[in-house]
Amino acid sequence: MAYKKEYQKWLNSSVVNDEMKAELRSLENNDNELKHRFSSMLDFGTAGLRGIMGAGLNNMNEYTVRYATQGLSDLILQNGAEAAKKGVCIAYDSRLNSVEFAWEAACNLSANGIAVYIFDELRPTPELSFAIREFGAIAGINITASHNPKEYNGYKVYWEDGAQLPPEHAKQISDRLQKLDIFADVKTCSKEEAMNKGLITVVGKDFDEKYMEKVLGESVGSTYVNKVADDFRMIYSPIHGTGYRIVPEVLTRLGIKHLITVPEQMEPNGLFPTTKSPNPEEKEALQIAIQLAEKENVDLIVGTDPDADRVGIVVRNFDGEYVTLTGNQIGVLLLDYLIQSRKANGTLADNAVVIKSIVSSNMAKAIAEQNHVAMMDVLTGFKFIGEKIKEFEQTNEHTFLFGFEESNGYLAGTYARDKDAIVASMLIAEMACYYQLQNMTLYEALFTLYKKYGYFDEKVVSITLSGLDGIEKIKTIMSNLRENVLTSIATIPVTKVRDYKTGKVTNISTSEESSTGLPIADVLFYELEDGSSFIVRPSGTEPKLKLYIMVKADSHEEALKKKEELVTYGKSLVEKMSQNDVLI
Repeated sequence: MAYKKEYQKWLNSSVVNDEMKAELRSLENNDNELKHRFSSMLDFGTAGLRGIMGAGLNNMNEYTVRYATQGLSDLILQNGAEAAKKGVCIAYDSRLNSVEFAWEAACNLSANGIAVYIFDELRPTPELSFAIREFGAIAGINITASHNPKEYNGYKVYWEDGAQLPPEHAKQISDRLQKLDIFADVKTCSKEEAMNKGLITVVGKDFDEKYMEKVLGESVGSTYVNKVADDFRMIYSPIHGTGYRIVPEVLTRLGIKHLITVPEQMEPNGLFPTTKSPNPEEKEALQIAIQLAEKENVDLIVGTDPDADRVGIVVRNFDGEYVTLTGNQIGVLLLDYLIQSRKANGTLADNAVVIKSIVSSNMAKAIAEQNHVAMMDVLTGFKFIGEKIKEFEQTNEHTFLFGFEESNGYLAGTYARDKDAIVASMLIAEMACYYQLQNMTLYEALFTLYKKYGYFDEKVVSITLSGLDGIEKIKTIMSNLRENVLTSIATIPVTKVRDYKTGKVTNISTSEESSTGLPIADVLFYELEDGSSFIVRPSGTEPKLKLYIMVKADSHEEALKKKEELVTYGKSLVEKMSQNDVLI
């Protein structure tokens, strides 16, 4: 069997170190684990690599990192000597092995004659995006698994515009890797040799000043902060990640006088000892911060994930209970705040545009329309927002105002081309000051927006289909949904179906077809008669099927009820569509 042959290849290789060989020998009687680790390599997609750390082709380790980097090196060298001279920026987060993987990548690039800019210690993901543009590099590598549990690490690749790798380049690397032997065709050298080649530049803390200057330049509410600074108090946690130093510094420079940090979570630590998963979207990750907030009587908690590209917040609801706001709720609060503040200070461009992913709240469209601001949808993945920013810089058709995804990713400004929890944390803090001047918490502010723009609510349902047949089950579900066209979701009629795989929008009542206007993606988007939406999409990084429920109603209570009805329907639908002989 092929996987056993690959297993023996690793055991017998002179390249693989003794520690990893010992790990492999311990698995020789575990056939399922060997099949998982050696049947295929971690999929190299537009998000790069992400997987559990350990020995094997399907895990994150020094050899798969070198292998992926050789594919990137070959792509760069195809672009000529000038591309190699431009170099690659490398950053890494607080995860186990991140610094080691970063230097493995640096050594491979150096061995291939490609210049490298590598940070002297962990840095936020958005700072890497900024660095690529600032240094004029051809590409970037970030060693991070975002907010995944401690067992994971990842390898994100960026291109010269500062956005994650475009699909065509990701495919080139993936195709190239199929032709390379993971040991024989991969170049490397020692760290000392790499430094002696003169191709490596170590980037120090002075670069942080350039980045923070850009972040602070996006502030629109310093006057609000100054007015309440003596009384305003907030709590911040980096959840053991890269925001530990820069976020507090930015908030302090903004004018926040009473910033309380969470001592137990301030130190970078890849074991994430205070939480099961370092995901600021989840209340559990910020439980220690909540306990501190109760003690300090604080209304706002801000947390960033390990690579500081996503931000989550906890606020008090009407009953005084601490609750998390969803990524969509934070996004619409920030959008309205930016529009109103820029209107007030005269900096809202006449051709301003908001860009969001297709699975993010429809409330953003209502806010944009009522304020005469253009809004555009793009596919999931912040690189698509980055592509639009680049396009508008070239055409001057629009001025970028704000971009966001429901998964707690936000960007204001064009200095970076990825989501930025640093700038988002700053804007959230000054937004909280803005509403404090109006005697409102952010929770109360959210309901003020509902009254103004309509009652919207959203939920993401992730259905894990693990095992070797998980991917096949997902393919079956998507195929059955396309063959069995839904004319209603629960009891709500479907008006249009957007199939991003075919690129067509079908009007259910007339059968007329039009174009989605977006690139190909395996997504089904059902527009419903009442203004709600129901979306089905396979995850790009895990064996999961995701349902995005986005409802619109006449009251908050009705929105909650409708949301739960669609969630129940969606789970039942997935079960039904997983059968090979489904008929509706």
